[in-house]
Amino acid sequence: MSERGETQDSGQRPLPDLQSLQLLVTVAETGSLGRAAARMLISQPSASARMRTLERHLGLQLLDRSTAGSRLTPAGAVVTDWARAVLEQAAALVEGAAALRSRQDSRLHVAASLTIAEELMPGWLVTLRDSAPDDAHVGLTVTNSWGVVEALRRGGCDLGFVEGPRIPDDLHRSAVGRDRLAVVVTPGHPWTHRRSPLTGRELADTPLLLREAGSGTRETLERALRPYDGIAVPVLELGSTAPLRSAAARGLAPAVLSALAVREDVASGRLVEVEVDPSVRLHRVLHAVWPKGRELPEPALHLLRVAKHR
Repeated sequence: MSERGETQDSGQRPLPDLQSLQLLVTVAETGSLGRAAARMLISQPSASARMRTLERHLGLQLLDRSTAGSRLTPAGAVVTDWARAVLEQAAALVEGAAALRSRQDSRLHVAASLTIAEELMPGWLVTLRDSAPDDAHVGLTVTNSWGVVEALRRGGCDLGFVEGPRIPDDLHRSAVGRDRLAVVVTPGHPWTHRRSPLTGRELADTPLLLREAGSGTRETLERALRPYDGIAVPVLELGSTAPLRSAAARGLAPAVLSALAVREDVASGRLVEVEVDPSVRLHRVLHAVWPKGRELPEPALHLLRVAKHR
């Protein structure tokens, strides 16, 4: 088949529906397709058909079926972790939509890249609520760094927070913290037995689990590995960290993610951080950004002060 034909087929592959993903997660929890069907109040034939459809859509065998029950295949275990993350995000979407309906008069609209939104923003908002309760009604959009820039340019938010090393010239910037990228692997990976730090050349030559193009994490890594001819073709690139952490923990490949995002996994031993040669510049500055020529509203100034001093 031609390259064009392959692209068209992949583009036409249907997305799995949420109920099928919930069924997969429930099978993992119960160990049986029949028990999963009963819990979800659907018939077993319907559950079996739904699972076969999901496997066909993904092009993967997710379950090993036997008279003793249904057991996840290795691919099924990884997809189940991702399915949980998708279901959590879907629930967050529903809750977020409800919040938008009830707070369309929010005084402050903020866009933040993923790491900042997940790891830093909750603490900032708690401090903002305690110090300036009248300014604590915040509408938050979570996207990657370039999504934040675009939201600011089209007037979709008052203030943005980004992780990327490049700040466009039409934006003001103010540093609010520092972060670094961490190379993490499953505890059994050969890199855990190294006696010397990982070199830039080794990192550049290794297919990795990465955030998507346009994210600050990806841009920081690409800049750090530019002297080594750039990154290898990724094993997997996604727009969120949770499934990448799961894939790394299951040994799919090393991942390069924010140290803030993987600190709990490293502390628990689920992931192991690999030392990297200091010449590979994986540190970055986190910035608040807003358009030049536009004054920040008072609630945005309050949030900026909180972010700079926490």
